[in-house]
Amino acid sequence: MMPPIRIGPARARARSGFAPFPPFAFFAAFVAAASLAGCALEPPRATEPVAVKILAINDFHGNLKPSAGGIRVKDPADGSKTVVVPAGGSEHLATLVAQLRAKNPNHIFVAAGDLIGATPLLSSLFRDEPTIESLSLMGLEASAVGNHEFDKGADELLRMQRGGCSAALPTGGSGSAEPCKGPQPFTGARFTYLAASTVVNATGRTLFPAYHVKRFQGIPVAFIGLTLKDTPTIVVPDGVRGLTFRDEAETVNALVPELKKQGIGAIVLLIHEGGVPSGDYNECPGISGAIVGIVEKLDRAVDLVISGHTHRAYNCRIGGRLVTSADKYGTVLSEIDLVLDPRTGGVTSVRADNQIVRTSFAKEPRQTALIETYERLVAPLARRVVGRIAVPLLRTAAPNGESALGQVIADAQLAATAREFGAQVALMNPGGIRADLGTASSAAGGGELQVRYEDLFSVQPFYNNLVTMALTGAQLVQVLEQQWLNQPTAAGRVLAVSRGFTYTWDAGRPPGQRIVPGSVKLNGVPVGAEATLRVTVNGFLAGGGDNFTVLRQGRDLRTGMMDVDAFEQHVKAASTPGAAGIAPGALDRIVRLN
Repeated sequence: MMPPIRIGPARARARSGFAPFPPFAFFAAFVAAASLAGCALEPPRATEPVAVKILAINDFHGNLKPSAGGIRVKDPADGSKTVVVPAGGSEHLATLVAQLRAKNPNHIFVAAGDLIGATPLLSSLFRDEPTIESLSLMGLEASAVGNHEFDKGADELLRMQRGGCSAALPTGGSGSAEPCKGPQPFTGARFTYLAASTVVNATGRTLFPAYHVKRFQGIPVAFIGLTLKDTPTIVVPDGVRGLTFRDEAETVNALVPELKKQGIGAIVLLIHEGGVPSGDYNECPGISGAIVGIVEKLDRAVDLVISGHTHRAYNCRIGGRLVTSADKYGTVLSEIDLVLDPRTGGVTSVRADNQIVRTSFAKEPRQTALIETYERLVAPLARRVVGRIAVPLLRTAAPNGESALGQVIADAQLAATAREFGAQVALMNPGGIRADLGTASSAAGGGELQVRYEDLFSVQPFYNNLVTMALTGAQLVQVLEQQWLNQPTAAGRVLAVSRGFTYTWDAGRPPGQRIVPGSVKLNGVPVGAEATLRVTVNGFLAGGGDNFTVLRQGRDLRTGMMDVDAFEQHVKAASTPGAAGIAPGALDRIVRLN
């Protein structure tokens, strides 16, 4: 017999205007295949309860190889402590997926977004094609679109689905099309991206299908996929121009009647939004964050919520409904078992178990071959030594919001734009710093740490242009106030600042009034409200990303080199013969009161 029928993508593509293949040709081929298999197009509906196994990941971010950090969990020997378990990597993930799949012929492998974007060099150098190929090999069937799927714009994301060589990138990227770089033509994802809440303004249709339907022994289950409504504030604005991101719960609830009319009684939500739990990776004694309010607003017809975005693992019940998340970077795989009622088609029970993807698992041969192929291509660039640092540079923020690595990156961006564009200040968003520098590097002589290009790229994988603009002193203060305005957490997003720029903020005052008057200074001199300064930021921030909308008011813009290239240049300059290499300075550029 043929495997369970997938009916959702063809129908939904017709609704969204997205059709990578002609629907009639697909249908004809499907009927022919069914006839050759000697079975009916529609299998008979089960008369007994049907057990279904759902396997889920989220926030893979192209980590084809295990991430250096693994996953931190409670120490089994002492619950008051934690230990790091080596985990992740597509070779081990594929093995676990296959093992769990074998437990139940009624299965599906799905994801909750951010499979690509902010990826290591092994994937990013090839426009994340290796990651799409890897997940397709694993048998991924459907995924919500995450915010990072839009890092290079909607057109590039459509290419990820359809295949073909790369398109031109929006502002903040390379700005021009590039030829195919991989070892073979890129044919696109063999899984379906879902985007129920992402609407193309020009057509009023969704960018991708709203949902995917799969039948298990004749009983249909719908998988709705969507991303967070705040996506436009956290990606390069040009990348989502012409798109509207609708409210998550309202979008889902509006689809429920449509699904019920199709006789669908089981609904699973794949959503790229999440929460922050207080427990371990497979529990949830307490959870906060956006996902809580969304789940509480959902129609009761939604049986299960598979979430992501916050890079946390949890196994929760919110309002009596199961909500899961599988950490990040492929370190965890959620194994979810539900039972379908053959009479109503509804879900009678559902449970989950978050499984750590241990690096002790066997390596899946096809994944190994794929990785080795791309590693041979990337090795000359990735392993090139660019310099050294005196000690590891960490992105962990101090109470004032500063980090050692953030300072160095801001200094690098100032140095790269001061002479050519007259930059006086550089600001760096903490969300753009994706890893520590030096903790995984090999030791060089004298206790220093060698820095390879791949290390720098792990820290700054977005490959944004640097943009230098003119801002008044008053506008600059407004930018600093926006560090706590319309931000996802009370801690806000404190920007790293370059050498010579200082200010004081008062945590006891309300957001929008926290910068202490007269405290903003450049090289010790107060910056007046009417003064004009040349300020450098990356292309993401220049477009108003992370809700720093005042930066859109900048005048006399000049576009410079790419951010990671500026970082490389800075490390090289500090690594000349006789130089000590970069070492972190005092975290005293920002002063926090209260």
